[in-house]
Amino acid sequence: MGASKKNQIRALLKSIETGDTEAVAVVDEARYIQHNPQTHEGSEGLAVLFKRLSETNPRVNIVRAFEDGDYVFAHTEYDFSRRNIGFEVFRFEDGRAVEHWDNIQPRLGPNPAGHSMVDGPTEACDHGLTEANRAFVRSFVETVLIGEQLERLGDFLDENNFTDHNPGLAGGVSALLSALEAGDAGNRRIDYQKLHRVLAEGNFVLTVSEGRNEGIHCAYYDLFRIADGKLVEHWDTTEKIAPRSEWKNDNGKF
Repeated sequence: MGASKKNQIRALLKSIETGDTEAVAVVDEARYIQHNPQTHEGSEGLAVLFKRLSETNPRVNIVRAFEDGDYVFAHTEYDFSRRNIGFEVFRFEDGRAVEHWDNIQPRLGPNPAGHSMVDGPTEACDHGLTEANRAFVRSFVETVLIGEQLERLGDFLDENNFTDHNPGLAGGVSALLSALEAGDAGNRRIDYQKLHRVLAEGNFVLTVSEGRNEGIHCAYYDLFRIADGKLVEHWDTTEKIAPRSEWKNDNGKF
């Protein structure tokens, strides 16, 4: 039996550091759709690109990787010219990766509660609850983050056992509530507007959303860990979406 999809993606991402050209074979470059607006499509083969990048002494750490049917989603830490945290999503078709999305931001923190953007549990469990957890997190995003029903935070979060890895939050439910509340002018600093995708494996669920942060058009990727029917841990990245005039491919961020 061959390697699992998530282990193939682990090897692919690690090849940015190692220059291993064989790992790139998991990607069907003839059909590959790239959703990073800052990346040219088809301008340079991945094997050549990753080999070139490896010569700049990058460091790549795949902190977590999960598999959801035809999708793999990974939580990553990069040290190139600067340190970044990212989420990578790949879609497989006929055994090979044919589509890719990501969301990357500079590594910040630790936050006031002492948590980094990547520490915490890494392995999924409760696989029989995958679909229930997916539905639960979808409801949270649609009800609280988009629907602004902040009074329902307690329906979803474990108020006594919630860890937030967002570098700008102090941790806990009260800090999250304060960040989501509208300011004096009625505007929200963190403004979720559309949910694009929900991916899940066991007790880990990743949501891909669109909105505005400090008034700037952005993508929100949020990873949640669920325990005993409540959200108990959260990691995220927020990335500004470049104006359409600056895109290097036509595939869109989402």
